[in-house]
Parts: sequence; C-alpha cells; structure tokens
Amino acid sequence: MEKKRIRIGIAPIGWTNDDLPDLGSENTFEQCVSEMALAGFKGTEVGNKYPRDTAVLKKALALRDIEICNAWFSACFTTKSEEEVLKEFVEHRDFLYEMGAKVIGAAEVGNSIQGLSDPIFDAKPVYTEEQWEKVVRGYNKMADLAAEKGMKVACHHHMGTGVQTMEEIDRFMESVQDNVYLLYDSGHIYYSEGNYEACLTLLKKYIDRTAHIHLKDVRPEIVEQIRAEKKSFLDGVRAGTFTVPGDGAIDFEPIFKIVNESNFEGWMVVEAEQDPAKANPLEYALKARKYIEEKSGC
Repeated sequence: MEKKRIRIGIAPIGWTNDDLPDLGSENTFEQCVSEMALAGFKGTEVGNKYPRDTAVLKKALALRDIEICNAWFSACFTTKSEEEVLKEFVEHRDFLYEMGAKVIGAAEVGNSIQGLSDPIFDAKPVYTEEQWEKVVRGYNKMADLAAEKGMKVACHHHMGTGVQTMEEIDRFMESVQDNVYLLYDSGHIYYSEGNYEACLTLLKKYIDRTAHIHLKDVRPEIVEQIRAEKKSFLDGVRAGTFTVPGDGAIDFEPIFKIVNESNFEGWMVVEAEQDPAKANPLEYALKARKYIEEKSGC
C-alpha cells in the first residue's frame, strides 16, 4: 500500500470506553495518546477524555506526532428536530475542521439500542418509511454542510441501529446523494451478517464511496453466545466480542488488497472496544500495528 495515500490510526476506545465509562476509567488521555504513538500510530479519533480546547489538544498531539482523523457524531434525525441535529453537527464539524480532519463519521442513533440493555439481535430498530425519509434528508444536508469546509460525511453502519444489515446499508447508499459516503467497519458487518464473506462483499461494493475505514476484528464464539443468551451490545463488549486485527476471525489480507487496488485515500483506523483490564491497550495496539504492517505494508 502507498503510505502517502493510506494512513493508519487507532481509536481511543481500547483505552477508555465512551459507552461504558467504567471500562478504562483509570486510563488518562495522556497515557492513551502516548501509547498510541509508542505503538506506531499516526492518527486518532476522539474520545471522551480528550480536551475540547483545540489549542490544548493540538499541542498534546503534536508532541506525539499524532493527528485527529475523525470523531463520532451521534445523528438523531429519528428522534430530534432536523434543525437541532444540524446545529449540533455544525459545532462538531467546526471542531474537527479546526483539528485538521477531513472526514466526519456519523451514525443515526436516535432510536438505536446499542447503549441499552435490549437484546442486540432481537430488538434492533427497523425504520418506517417516514424515518427513512428523515435520515436520508438529514444525511444529505450534513454532507452539504461538510462540503462547505472541504470535508466528507461518512455513514457509520452500526449494530443496534437502522443502518446495520447489508440490505439496510444498500437502501441507505442508494437513497442518499453521491456526496454521502460510507464508513466501512469490518467488525460491525461481520457481527450483523454472521459471516466473513459479508466483509468482502460490502467493501467491494462501496469501496469507491468509502471515506473512512474501521479495522475491527471479531470473536465469533462471543457473538454466538450473545445471540443465544439474548444479550445486549454492551454485554458483548464486556465479554469480548471485538478485538484488534489479527486476534479474531477476520482475515484482513483480502480487505487490504481491495483497498490497495482501489482509489481509496484516507485513514484505516483500528477500533476495537474491549475491557482494558482484560486486554492491555498498549499490548493490543502493538499487536494490531505489527499485523497491519505485515499484511498491508503500511
């Protein structure tokens, strides 16, 4: 892979978890970004312990030669007014623009169950026609607002949301404007569809409209346990559903080949939420970085 075209980052969720604050509560922002740098990563997404003062954040990252490449945006077009969501989006956009990011990863979570105790497979929301219209219109408007700053909006397909399955992702991508992109997440599509082929099918289909990539591995035995016991998404996180590339069931070499043979330019980011008391963040970051370098050349 061309290192100038494709860069490698890591998300702070392996150190401190936004949805489960007790996971990694002992880990500081400084430890997190220092260990990212020590493991050889050049980019990071934004976690709940990151300073929001851009001058403070820039200084801390510059000391470690790391930059911000994206930050999660919670879109709630299904439950809030469009005006309110877009106001929040502009504030988020401007923060990321100031930090030099080019992509805004957004998930529609208005009626998501990802943070609830509901069984992740049995209680997943399914949009009504009216909700689809709200989501599509909202993403189109966010994309236009992002374009004002030379940025891209990428939809993060996610477990527990209405844009989770292959069919839902297809409908979304066919409905939105061409300037709405996909945030491809290997772990979430494997989790949703229950097989590795879905990882390759989704990426092949939308690589030309993919603006950001999450490299997330999966432990299938935990997924099956969560399904059988009707557990929640967060139960799965605690149990170890996800892990870093090279430590689960996903073979990333064909994924890297698809990316390399495309015109993709941007960030591939390790995003693997685990309990840091069980999976030492630095140890797993080093493991991920070594695997990615061996399999992709980046």
